[in-house]
Amino acid sequence: MKTEKIPQKVEGRNVISTLETVDVQTGERKVLAQFDYLIEAPNWTSDGKRLIYNSLGRIYSFDLDTLKSTVIDSGYATHCNNDHVLSPDNKRIAVSHHTQEDGQSRIYVLPLEGGRPELLTPIAPSYLHGWSPDGGTLAYCADRNGQYDIYTIPAAGGVESQLTDVPGLDDGPEYSPDGKYIWFNSTRSGLMQIWRMKIDGSEQTQMTFEESNNWFPHVSVDGQTVAFITYRKGDVDPGDHPANKNVEIRLMSSSGGESRTLVKLFGGQGTINVNSWSPDSTQLAFVSYELVE
Repeated sequence: MKTEKIPQKVEGRNVISTLETVDVQTGERKVLAQFDYLIEAPNWTSDGKRLIYNSLGRIYSFDLDTLKSTVIDSGYATHCNNDHVLSPDNKRIAVSHHTQEDGQSRIYVLPLEGGRPELLTPIAPSYLHGWSPDGGTLAYCADRNGQYDIYTIPAAGGVESQLTDVPGLDDGPEYSPDGKYIWFNSTRSGLMQIWRMKIDGSEQTQMTFEESNNWFPHVSVDGQTVAFITYRKGDVDPGDHPANKNVEIRLMSSSGGESRTLVKLFGGQGTINVNSWSPDSTQLAFVSYELVE
């Protein structure tokens, strides 16, 4: 099941969101800010000065010096979910916005500093996850004819291309920094696992073989390490990535092999849906959650 909507209250309790960073070598966590409402999915800007996140349908910029947030003017795109990605030059942001006519997610592009959004994917639902290093192509998960697969589309607009077509959910497509691969997660082997393929969809290769459900692979800027979020086997259906679960952020080499736990936290949906590596590949930004009365 692919879903991006999270209630502001769970079983009558409010959600507190904590925006954090973690050092990938030491595991040291640093709290940047807390919010008494839902925020999700930080992107780190390439100059290292800001984090971009979504909250209550809007997109925000968080200044890492002042620790203050400002809303980004996204025009009529005011129902954005946690699938948003910055262009390689950081001049634009692509967002997944639930449109007024049918409430389904479509992908739009607008200036990072704010401006009018332009529709990129008229067919819905479409959930953005990756932007190619050359700036020319976006990758996303989309439901077409009752099956979620990986698609790409030119960043300037045009016809979408389908890259996967197997039973099960394929999600979270993200380009490697060298532009040679798209990483994604898939239930095709039973549990949700991390996969990799060439950018034309060829050589689809399973990269994790763990007794857990692994979601949203994010490749570090230096291309050496992949971060992903892990749900324990049995806690969730393989095709679901809900909020408010005990989860882990794990790391593995981009060449494959065993992963290791970096962080254990209460979170899931919204924690690390999009790439949040720091420009120097030493830190990750993420969101943890707490339920209160």
